[in-house]
Amino acid sequence: MKQAFWKKDWFAGLAICIVILSLGKTGLYDGLERAAYDFGVRASEREPSNKVAVIAIDDTSIANIGRWPWPRDIHAEMHRILHEGGAKVIGQTTFFIEPQIDPGLRYIQQLLKFYGSSSLAQPAQAPALLKQDINILGEKLLQAETDLNTDQKLADSLRDTGNVVLSMHMGIGIPHGKPDTSLPGYITRNQIESVKNNPTTNPNNAFPLPVSDILYPIEILGNIADSIGVLAAYPDNDGGIRSEPLVLDYYNQLYPSLSLQLALRSLNLTPRDVTVNLGDNLQLGRLTIRTSDEMLMHTFYYSDSNGNAAFPVDSFYDVLQGKIPASKYRDKIVLIGATAVGVGDTMVTPINANMAPVLTLAHSVSSILNEDFFIEPEWRTPALAGITLLVALYIMLVLPRLKAGVSATLTLLLLATLFITHYVLMTSQGLWLQLASPFVLLIAGHLLLTTRRYLTTEKGKMALDAESAESNRMLGLSLQGQGQLDAAFDKFRRLPKSPETLELLYNLALDFERKRQFNKAGSVYQVMKDIDPKFRDIKKRISRATAMEETVILGGASANSASGTLLLNTSGVEKPMLGRYEVDKELGKGAMGAVYLGKDPKISRVVAIKTMALSQEFEEDELQNVKDRFFREAETAGRLSHPNIVTIYDAGEEHDLAYIAMEFLKGKDMVQYGKPDQLLPVTRVLDIIRRAAEALDYAHQHNVVHRDIKPANVMYEAESDTLKITDFGIARITDASKTKTGMVLGTPSYMSPEQLAGKKVDGRSDLFSLGVMLFQLVTGRLPFQGDSMATLMYKIANEAHPQADAIRPELPRCVCVIINRALAKDPQKRYQTGALMAADLRKCLQIIAQKKKAS
Repeated sequence: MKQAFWKKDWFAGLAICIVILSLGKTGLYDGLERAAYDFGVRASEREPSNKVAVIAIDDTSIANIGRWPWPRDIHAEMHRILHEGGAKVIGQTTFFIEPQIDPGLRYIQQLLKFYGSSSLAQPAQAPALLKQDINILGEKLLQAETDLNTDQKLADSLRDTGNVVLSMHMGIGIPHGKPDTSLPGYITRNQIESVKNNPTTNPNNAFPLPVSDILYPIEILGNIADSIGVLAAYPDNDGGIRSEPLVLDYYNQLYPSLSLQLALRSLNLTPRDVTVNLGDNLQLGRLTIRTSDEMLMHTFYYSDSNGNAAFPVDSFYDVLQGKIPASKYRDKIVLIGATAVGVGDTMVTPINANMAPVLTLAHSVSSILNEDFFIEPEWRTPALAGITLLVALYIMLVLPRLKAGVSATLTLLLLATLFITHYVLMTSQGLWLQLASPFVLLIAGHLLLTTRRYLTTEKGKMALDAESAESNRMLGLSLQGQGQLDAAFDKFRRLPKSPETLELLYNLALDFERKRQFNKAGSVYQVMKDIDPKFRDIKKRISRATAMEETVILGGASANSASGTLLLNTSGVEKPMLGRYEVDKELGKGAMGAVYLGKDPKISRVVAIKTMALSQEFEEDELQNVKDRFFREAETAGRLSHPNIVTIYDAGEEHDLAYIAMEFLKGKDMVQYGKPDQLLPVTRVLDIIRRAAEALDYAHQHNVVHRDIKPANVMYEAESDTLKITDFGIARITDASKTKTGMVLGTPSYMSPEQLAGKKVDGRSDLFSLGVMLFQLVTGRLPFQGDSMATLMYKIANEAHPQADAIRPELPRCVCVIINRALAKDPQKRYQTGALMAADLRKCLQIIAQKKKAS
């Protein structure tokens, strides 16, 4: 019989290729691509420019000169020292965006103002001696103003040296509307005017990265500085800095980066000598800097050699004190920047996970001067397409025809070829060809297709084994049903080692336990342990069986007195117990455990029991601390008595399984009401949020912060209109979990900016989360969304949420006002208490009712 085409090896290979390449389009292999790029950078060896030197504001300098920021006359003194030493260019990475006014200077300026407007300034009729004293007073005041005016001292040093390049900040992002004010002349004189757009080299009509905000030096410094460049980091999705924007677009004005400006100044060029060829390169003099479409330069990072840093780095204090002669910096580009702990952020680069920005700048300047950078070749698209096609054809047509050993050898040779190609292109040519997709395709395709062939080959043999195994399984079940447990055990032991066999053995062991044959139950558990020692609760079962067996041998007690409590997933003779509570059934899964329906047999109270497997979620060295914190939080939450907060009755621990017994609620959580097709009426939502705000206000007054307000933690029963907030205190317990907050609490969509930043939070963080929940319940979507966790967290911390009435135009204006205030990034601008938020919600409900009545 002819085999259907979809069962043939070539079709299986085609399907595998389509799936793997489709996954690559989603960005799944980007991490591997970045890792390969970083490896290529580290493996590349080039000599850094000997024209670049770094003066570090390091810990030694901070300890000797004083707390940062320093008075600006210290920077002025350093500029003069370097100028006298013959430095070619001085790059200052410190931002001077605000005046630095000494408190004493204000008083001196006030005295000068008084002196100038008083009769003291014109002592025409005064005796000669008094005139002399008055003149001396005026001179002293002027001298004091000069000594205290550090901005003027820095400006004087900029004028005297004439070779200092200052830095300004530009925030990368798409601007909206037009700028508030035009830029001053000392900024606009730095812009690049020569821009060319060739459709051949820029087919996508790309343009430099846009910026939405700018912070530049104060006028007294900017007017005198030699030039000004942009310091703007552009990290990849993993936070690594692999490229630098050499040119940025501020409302169609192009400005050079600080590294580009320093390179220009060292070559005696200006931004007017730069030509921007959009989507391809920058030309400055005889240098051509190849870039990406967005004018990003893939920076070359120079590795340290023989224990020596790529660039000479000297302490600011040592240079200032003359311990290092200024002549060392003759004809060099000197970069001044912070490396001290706590002064500025560090950057992740391919060669260092903790690099100071001034060192990153040194690598960028050297890359420009030496024309050392990585580029994606123009022929990358057809080359990648050809390589991918060859790999796909190998998987579809060649691999199925080869024996296992030959195919493995040939696949390894192809993998080595791809690796060597990537290595040689990066290290010798500076070319970056993204080969992650064909690399993954080759590995995954070989493994999947080889596995399929193996399974097909072994199919006949497996069919025979399966027939024998099925006979033993059926006979064993029959014997077990007749009570012949020993014979059933003999049949089950002949079965293949599989999860199904473990289930059969587990049930057999339970039957032995029910008959109080704990020694035989232990034997079954030992067989299971040899197959999978981590299966279910096998370790505890073995311990329990051993203890029960010893008790029976001694004859000192009944089986009920055995140490160890029956576990929840055990169908034993006794009902499972947690403390004094009988457990009836599982209600659902919680964040770190399950929730059960139980009963207090003493008073017949029905309760919900939330469990947390602390021993599984926390490391052993922190387990006791977490247990103590668990019971403190449970005690604190148990003191809360509010109609809209679930009541906690008890807390305890059973074999490292911590539990909380609480009020049993009949409703469901609010998750379903956040879906677009299941939204509640707006007035109902506002009333629900009002009650939640009042409950949170009550909790906050008792110094209890929830930390995890979201629809899943708010229970609501529509029929009785009953609302309850759950899980008070649980969020804080999960902070130290091995699974980390993101896994325990789920998506951070409801967290406040300060909570995401790891800062200490108070009740206002809960109100932000409640605002997110209100937004979702009235619009059917979350206010902040992102393709990745990093993108989502960035939006919550930095970007404004969309207006609710833009999504749902019929929403009353007062609803949007409440949402906007609740979602303020700054906690000071947010609702300060839940009572204030609840009051505004009541007013909004009144407004809606009045409008409805009027209509």
